[in-house]
Amino acid sequence: MTKINLTGTIVPNEDKWIYDEFGIAATSPQDISEALDNAEDDVTVLINSGGGDLFAGNEIYYLLHESEKNITADITAFAASAATVAACGASHVRANPGAQYMIHCVSTWGAEGNHADFEKMAEILQEADRAVADVYELKTGLDRKELLSLMESEKWMDAKEALSYGFIDEIIGAEESIPSGARFFNSISPVLSTETIARFKDRLLNPYAGKDHNTDFLTRQRHINLLQLKGGQK
Repeated sequence: MTKINLTGTIVPNEDKWIYDEFGIAATSPQDISEALDNAEDDVTVLINSGGGDLFAGNEIYYLLHESEKNITADITAFAASAATVAACGASHVRANPGAQYMIHCVSTWGAEGNHADFEKMAEILQEADRAVADVYELKTGLDRKELLSLMESEKWMDAKEALSYGFIDEIIGAEESIPSGARFFNSISPVLSTETIARFKDRLLNPYAGKDHNTDFLTRQRHINLLQLKGGQK
């Protein structure tokens, strides 16, 4: 399997050298094309990009969609704007459980002139939005009106929501079995282990197990138990 990086800003081929000159992460259609030419039959495109040039994103979509190779897109951290368009070109899209996915309307800074020029630019932008929605429609099966509404709201999604809308096909690791009784933590505070808690509960609920019911003995035993439990913290 070959891994191809689609990271940083998506840029036209003719602008890539400028980003390289300044050390700014960027990906052009030519980068993807050359990588595909040298790739094995199974390809994973690793996506971490906030988008960029829409036409370059559309070209990458085409390269992935029309490739004869088996292409999976993995959203490792972030996919937004033109990067989501490019991702739709893969035959299968997965996302890291902590990834973010964002879609919005097309924008430009190229407008100037009188009111007629700005009205014309507004029409062009609306047509571009519809074209992007058409790509999303092919991927998700949602109708264009709903997709345009999501784009106008600048829709941010976590992996689960992106999956529910159909923008991705799988959450990485979601199908793997989780050991029964497994617990997961996100803490900087001391946390008692599952084994320690189980032992403590057992000794409280069964204080006489295998012992004489002498009161003094039980009192001393509880003190010993507590000291042992303190040593079991993790």
